[in-house]
Amino acid sequence: MIYDALFGKPLISLIVVGFAGIVVWYFLSSQRPTTRLVVQILFFAVMTLILVGSGMEPHRFQGYQSEDSQAMLVIVAKSLWWVHLAWAVVGFIRLYLVLEGSPREARLLQDLVIGVVYIGMMLSILAFVFGVPIGTLVATSGVVAIILGLALQNTLADVFSGIALTLGRPYVIGDWILLSDGTEGRIVESNWRATHILTPGNNVVVLPNSFLAKLGLTNVSRPDETHLLILTIRIAPTRMPASIRQVMLSALTSCNSIVREPPPVVALKGLDATALEVELQFRVTSPSQRVPARNEVLDLVYRHCKSAGLLLAVPPAANVVTAVLPTEENAKPPSVTPLALIEAIPVFATLTSDEKQKLAETTTVRQFRKGDVIAREGEMLPSLMMVRAGIIVARREGEERGRFAPGDFFGETGLLAGMQEICALEALTPVTVYEIDQEAFAPLLTERPALAEEIAEALAGRTERFRDGAALPAEQARNAHAILKTIRTIFRA
Repeated sequence: MIYDALFGKPLISLIVVGFAGIVVWYFLSSQRPTTRLVVQILFFAVMTLILVGSGMEPHRFQGYQSEDSQAMLVIVAKSLWWVHLAWAVVGFIRLYLVLEGSPREARLLQDLVIGVVYIGMMLSILAFVFGVPIGTLVATSGVVAIILGLALQNTLADVFSGIALTLGRPYVIGDWILLSDGTEGRIVESNWRATHILTPGNNVVVLPNSFLAKLGLTNVSRPDETHLLILTIRIAPTRMPASIRQVMLSALTSCNSIVREPPPVVALKGLDATALEVELQFRVTSPSQRVPARNEVLDLVYRHCKSAGLLLAVPPAANVVTAVLPTEENAKPPSVTPLALIEAIPVFATLTSDEKQKLAETTTVRQFRKGDVIAREGEMLPSLMMVRAGIIVARREGEERGRFAPGDFFGETGLLAGMQEICALEALTPVTVYEIDQEAFAPLLTERPALAEEIAEALAGRTERFRDGAALPAEQARNAHAILKTIRTIFRA
């Protein structure tokens, strides 16, 4: 019965099986490629069996008579057979032509091979189904191909350059690149025609692949995305170069925006009567962090120079009488007194000169040696401490969260809200701090609620900075905002 159904009217049976295979393939999920391939092979095998059993040869053109009523059925049947053959081959290619660890290259290679398969299918249908002389067609189309090639040479150049760039893998999506023409940014899309680059100005630059292939390319994201920055600082030669180098190294060591490993480098570049030229070399986590890191380093260089009594040199182009230049013998940099430090800290800007003077008179000096624990995690500090000199490291559960440099302050959580320190504080270098106890600070907080607001905002900002830079737990950020809310409630009551 099955034999009669298949071979009684083979052309009708073959066409029915062919269209049934198309319908079944369409409704099968693309997430099950193996099942699709098996179904394609089964339908192709049944169609081949029907063709062989009926004496038809799909790979030969047998000719048709104009009065032959079955000519159209033969054409449709043979065309369906070639389509199913191509689909079975394509399914096999999609499933088994894989480059391990290189999905983009694998997909590109699959697309190229599949394109060849479909072209072969179309030529086979023309030759074996319709009897078109392919050799003559190819020879005739050569002239057309030349004309099309000349008309589409830019597009074809982009396509082949895209293939070369994809196989060569000079970059992948997400990499930060720098081109020899000055264009830089992150790769957000790459296709056969062009590459899309998101620039630091938040613009998308679309570069044709043929143009991109001709440019020199620096992949900043390889071997990793850490990016080297170099800053040149000119310091007045009022101290020995070794001392100035140590101050610059302390400034880099206290920076929270740069990479710790490899460690930053301070190179002495030149020395004359006007300046010691120092080159600071440090790395940031990615090119997008260059501006914040540069800003912080310059701020810390200024603060450490003030703390150490160093003077910045005049610009090299300035016209200065040599006799008035500061030297190691005559330089008298201003000392950093408690009053000077209070005036330099932005949160105290709302205080009057008398209030700053009174506050400075109540400060006491505390010294810590390298390695001393200033405050343990969970301990409450009842006073505000301003860093006069040195570096303090903040750790939570043994992991570093950030660093304090001259001009920073801490202890505000206990002073303002009676809360414990969320990080342990340890002297990374010898440290000098100015301490203001609660008794001296309380009247100012009562009279000036804005001062408490400023200090709480600084705390919240510092907590966010530590979290972003060192994966601070989310509850710590919530604690900072809770402190801010508590302070606002207290001083607005």
